[in-house]
Amino acid sequence: MVGFGLDSFVESLSGSVMIWRLRKHGKISEEEEEKVEKKAVRFVAYTFFILGAYVLYESIEKLYLHEIPDPSLLGIIIALVSIIVMPVLFHMKYQVGRSIASISLVADSKQTLACLFLSGALFIGLGLNYLYGLWQADTIVGLIIVIYLLKEGYSTFKEGTLCSC
Repeated sequence: MVGFGLDSFVESLSGSVMIWRLRKHGKISEEEEEKVEKKAVRFVAYTFFILGAYVLYESIEKLYLHEIPDPSLLGIIIALVSIIVMPVLFHMKYQVGRSIASISLVADSKQTLACLFLSGALFIGLGLNYLYGLWQADTIVGLIIVIYLLKEGYSTFKEGTLCSC
C-alpha cells in the first residue's frame, strides 16, 4: 500500500510536469516548444527511474524481511478503482500525446500504465495472500514491474535526447 501511495505521488509529479508542458503548447515558438518538450521528456524519464528504484527497494526489503501484506478492504477497493480508471486515463493520454506529437505526454501515459500494473500487483498480491497464503506474490510482481519501469525510463530518456518533435 505504501508503494502504491508513492506511485501516486510520482504519477502526480509526472502529471505536474505535463501541466507545465501543455500550458506552453501552441503559445510559444516551435524552437521553444522543442526545448520545453525535451525538458518535460527528461523529467518524466526521471520519474520512471525514481519509481523503479523505490519499487525495487521495497520489493527486496519485503522479501528479505518476510513482510506479509495485510489485506484491507480499503486497499482492495482502491486497487479495483485504479484497475478500472487507469486504462481509460492511459488511453486518453496516449491518444492526445500521439495527436500533438508529444513524446513527453506519451511517456506520461506509460507512467499511468505503470500505475495500473502496480494496482494489479497490489490486488493480485492481496488476493493470493488472503486465499492461499502467498505473501510473496505482490513483491515478485513488483520486481517484474521494475524491469518495465527502468526500460521505459531509459527509452524515454533516450527519446528525449533524440527528440525532433
